Amino acid sequence: MAWGDELAKWRHAETTWANLLMGLRLGVRPRVCITTTPRPIGLLMELMKDPTTRVTRGSTFDNRANLSPTFLRQMAERYGGTRLGRQELEAEILEDLPGALWRRETLDRARVRRAPDLERLVVAIDPPVTSGSAADACGIVLAGRAADGHAYVLADCTLEGATPLAWARHAVTLYSLHRADRIVAEVNNGGELIELLIRQVDPQASFRALRARRGKVVRAEPVAALYERGLVHHVGAMTQLEDQLCGFVSGRGWTGPGSPDRADALVWALTDLMLEDGGEPRLRPI
Repeated sequence: MAWGDELAKWRHAETTWANLLMGLRLGVRPRVCITTTPRPIGLLMELMKDPTTRVTRGSTFDNRANLSPTFLRQMAERYGGTRLGRQELEAEILEDLPGALWRRETLDRARVRRAPDLERLVVAIDPPVTSGSAADACGIVLAGRAADGHAYVLADCTLEGATPLAWARHAVTLYSLHRADRIVAEVNNGGELIELLIRQVDPQASFRALRARRGKVVRAEPVAALYERGLVHHVGAMTQLEDQLCGFVSGRGWTGPGSPDRADALVWALTDLMLEDGGEPRLRPI
């Protein structure tokens, strides 16, 4: 029997593994126990797919009885929800899809603890067509732009299973609480009813209707480019939103389950803040 620790950190993993197996040529049932942080290296992924492999997972917090409460609190505050935290603390293997518009490493580089003073602030809504437990979530994202031209995603406030009036109230509450400049929403599926819902809650709210004229990936590509240029930052970790962002693949579209409501709301927010700033120019006949 052999025990290998931190396989994902081995400098020459493939060669070392091959030599290790040569030392297990005796006995009826040679076995290897591997304990490691689950980084998505090729050797580890192959071993996990092998039908003779038995996989056991455990998070850092499963071992809380043997760890310092101060250490656990600091790890949760500093790394909770981040790629590093999900890998090192929660024992998740996080892979970037080939051709993904957003990479987890890029999102982690974009993460900050707090935002500076913001010149503009918007609440963006990607409304579902229906309501109830089986319906798509209502994507709601709060984001702003600072004087240096950088955007800051402040919160993913998405609601699941909410009625139209409930998510409209939620969006208006965020708008009022944070003194946002505008509520923006996609109106492809709801038309004028989306604005009527917002007006029913707050007749004075500043509202801008956005209509999708292109596919999700085409709309998302210029927003993803803002991340690559270092112009967008996430204030803290937003696990579900970031998982959806990493599910957009160039040439394939959205690859995840259901609808990417959170990511769509983020795209609308950053489009308004960084790419259009008030909308496209229009010609009015006189």
